[in-house]
Amino acid sequence: MKAIINGKIILKDRIVEDGVLLYSDVIEGVVKADQIPEGAEVIDAKGGYVAPGLIEMHIHGYLGKDVCDGEEESIRVIAEGIVQNGVTAFLPTTMTESMDTIKKALESVRACMEKSKTWKGSVVLGAHAEGPFISPSKKGAQPLEYILKPDAKFVKEYSDVIRTITLAPEEDTEDFAAIREIVRDTDVVISMGHTSADYDTAMKATAAGVKHLTHFFNAMTPMAHRAPGVVTAGLNSDASIELIVDTFHVFPAFYDMLFKLKGRKLIFVTDCLPAGGLPYGEYTLGGQKIIYRDIVCRLEDGTVAGSVLKLNKGVWNVYTNSNIPLNECVNGASLNPATTLGIQDKKGSLDVGKDADIIITDNEFNVLKTIIKGDVRYEA
Repeated sequence: MKAIINGKIILKDRIVEDGVLLYSDVIEGVVKADQIPEGAEVIDAKGGYVAPGLIEMHIHGYLGKDVCDGEEESIRVIAEGIVQNGVTAFLPTTMTESMDTIKKALESVRACMEKSKTWKGSVVLGAHAEGPFISPSKKGAQPLEYILKPDAKFVKEYSDVIRTITLAPEEDTEDFAAIREIVRDTDVVISMGHTSADYDTAMKATAAGVKHLTHFFNAMTPMAHRAPGVVTAGLNSDASIELIVDTFHVFPAFYDMLFKLKGRKLIFVTDCLPAGGLPYGEYTLGGQKIIYRDIVCRLEDGTVAGSVLKLNKGVWNVYTNSNIPLNECVNGASLNPATTLGIQDKKGSLDVGKDADIIITDNEFNVLKTIIKGDVRYEA
């Protein structure tokens, strides 16, 4: 048994400032200081925050490594990098590439899923396949030549590793045959993104089984009073939405509004590229040159390619740029993604019996210690 003392414990519905968090490989509970079991190992949070481990649903790379490298070593480097940002579990994310490249990347993720339970970095939950079934007109930084029509057979072949797939529903058949087949035959979460769908198509797609929206606002039809678009469908449906919270991809004034409308269906992601964790400079993404400057990466033609955000900083960005309570900001990167992925019974909050995935931070949410299932994976 271990006991974390002198910390502000962030539970899903409140923050406890005078308690002690007990854990083994699972969360044992929050008790008063005079209730620490005899013989327990005591860890001093030194007045900082004690929070559930963060869950990253959308990350392409870190420290120069790209998920589409198709190498186990790349996944491991990413995992060992982002565990320092408080990420205890993540979905390595592919992008629109040749099908051979995507399959190789998914196979490398598959090979890491079991190994990651005991290595030094974050745990690999599976993959997020962003494309190749997207709209050419909303491709963003994804290569046009590799875009394909939705293919349920491919998704089913890799359904043991793909946890989420981003696709454009308007590229499916009129009755969403591929979407319906994926929903019927797998547990893969279908996310709408890189899409030029109109409002009616988007709403029909959610009725057919789309449960999530990829990097909300970005690479989708906007809200307009006579053309509501995918954005309005995301707000009017029960689908969860993910937001890149680097303060650039989405203006921070939206944070409060989205929380009021979506509540715990609002998820924070980084969409981090291989340049994450590295200095300003020129890097690659899927073989394309990207330029990292300020807080964003762009292609040579100026197209926004993604972020270099750290997820703990994303949580703090929302907290410091909104009126959202800190516990709900943390939920946005822990409980809410866990719920969308269907793993909220084991991960996402400091509830008794859940995995002891815990982070200790300072008072600006810089990570000092990351614990996964009771084992320290990172210490500053």
